[in-house]
Amino acid sequence: MLSVIIPSYNRSSVLRRALESVISQDESSFEQEFEVIVVDDGSVDDTLQMLDLYFPQVTCLSQENKGVSAARNAGLAIADGEWVAFLDSDDEWLPHKLNAQWSLLKQSGLKVCHTEEIWIRDGVRVNQMNKHKKSGGWIFERCLPLCAMSPSSIVIHRDVFTEVGVFDETLPACEDYDLWLRISSKFEVAYVEQPCINKYGGHRDQLSRQHWGMDRFRVLALQKFLRHHSNSESAMALSAKIMLEKKLNILLKGARKHSNTVVISECEQALLEYCSD
Repeated sequence: MLSVIIPSYNRSSVLRRALESVISQDESSFEQEFEVIVVDDGSVDDTLQMLDLYFPQVTCLSQENKGVSAARNAGLAIADGEWVAFLDSDDEWLPHKLNAQWSLLKQSGLKVCHTEEIWIRDGVRVNQMNKHKKSGGWIFERCLPLCAMSPSSIVIHRDVFTEVGVFDETLPACEDYDLWLRISSKFEVAYVEQPCINKYGGHRDQLSRQHWGMDRFRVLALQKFLRHHSNSESAMALSAKIMLEKKLNILLKGARKHSNTVVISECEQALLEYCSD
């Protein structure tokens, strides 16, 4: 069985679009049954009424507002599937998504699969920059600069979470970046080159609009990764150190420009602790 987990907070209108895209998946070659779990993260809009009216077959788990990581983890805790897929409530799957991924997973024998995506900003399709180019294989190096996989495109075997853990609920943003570092350091990744999701952006409640300096959270994830890698001379640890130093110096430059003494102190301390060899 596949468990589809959709966290949502005050997004009733777009959540309906996301759910319709799951229910409308092609069934021609997809051999798995799937359950759909919506984790309502303390919404105060009409999310619950909409689900009752249009999607009675969907499991809804309601909780107080704790953030997207806690919502995804709560869905994982009750999921019955051997395989897990995530979908952000503001994105949608294309009809062939699950078929394409299941075919590649069977062919490759891998436990993690993501896909190409179509970006739509303010209703207009936009081209991705080269730094956002997706790929498969052993992609740890590609996961270091920024988030290299979209949560909405992922299908993961449950064993992967047993091995690397779940989403870090202490991170207010870049929680997916943190998880992809852990996964890509231990698992080869399958990649469907055909676009399989529409990824929407430009709306006000995106996490990237709620927090300044997203690299601050990537720095925290890199520090955590290095703390958990006892062999500091491994190729992955050395690459992580190089990226951490690069991001810290960028943050430090901005902090000095704006006389942000707190960030200056944090960056200087981190450079001494992790990058002074």
